[in-house]
Amino acid sequence: MPSATVQTEAMAQTEATAHAGARPDRRRPGRPRSERAERAIIDAALSVFAESGTEGLCIEKVAARAGVGKATIYRRWPGKEDLLLDAIGALQAPLPEPAGRSVREDLVTVLSAMRDAVADPRRAREFALLLGEGAKYPRLMARYVETMLEPRREVIRSVLRRGVATGELRPGTDIEAALFMLTGAVLARGKYDPSSMPPGYVERVVDELLLGLTPR
Repeated sequence: MPSATVQTEAMAQTEATAHAGARPDRRRPGRPRSERAERAIIDAALSVFAESGTEGLCIEKVAARAGVGKATIYRRWPGKEDLLLDAIGALQAPLPEPAGRSVREDLVTVLSAMRDAVADPRRAREFALLLGEGAKYPRLMARYVETMLEPRREVIRSVLRRGVATGELRPGTDIEAALFMLTGAVLARGKYDPSSMPPGYVERVVDELLLGLTPR
């Protein structure tokens, strides 16, 4: 039989091996962020925003609806504007990458994605923010335009610029005017009357505009 000393040494070695194997699985210091709580907070913020607008959105209401404490929200967002931006951003699907084969094809692809987004009823308050409510919150609006609108507008600008460079569009095309004619025809109409955008509407918008931009 092995001596007591040998048994003791073997046990010690076994414990050391177990501890060494466990080290990589130890949690790092600090409290882990809860994805479930974060999702609940975002959903609650969208719900309160849809019901009450920016004015009625407050951390207390969001916390109560999400079933979390206010401290949980403030650990992630400094205030309601930061929370609102992230909540609206959660509704934004990325625009499809233009294929680059033709201006018409790319514009139809991008505007069709915008049309589908307009149909989401949760975004009604977002358009209200753009159409008037945002005047009360200039900082919020500036950040909204910078972080959400401008990147999407730039996708369309890039398609139009490429069209000018390849000769599909005439030199001197007013890129900004074309941008707002295209997006306005879809976003504004979809906001007030989504049913007025039947199949083929986006294609007609693009074709009508291109008639005025192609070389003569």
